Amino acid sequence: MHASGVSSIRPTSTAPLSPPELERALGELDGWRHDGRALRKTLRFSSHPEAIAFLVRLAFVAEAQGHHAEIRNVYATVELTLTTHDAGDVVTEQDVRLARAIDGLSRIP
Repeated sequence: MHASGVSSIRPTSTAPLSPPELERALGELDGWRHDGRALRKTLRFSSHPEAIAFLVRLAFVAEAQGHHAEIRNVYATVELTLTTHDAGDVVTEQDVRLARAIDGLSRIP
């Protein structure tokens, strides 16, 4: 942790994942799919406030990682897309790391 009180996140690679790395990551992630360009996941919550509460938690995690999802929210459904824009809109380790964190958040009641 820095003296400022903000935790330090180790930078991750912005190199595109190889097909075997991508397959391995998808095998470890819960409900994510690869559409040829990005990682995608759809979450369905019991209510709109529950979906928004999840998005607020996600915002803090994404900010701490310095990597953000593309988000679409309609009532209790949240659609997430992860790709690394700085790497040319491909899937990188940064996307997998954020996907893992999102999986952890989605298990919190």
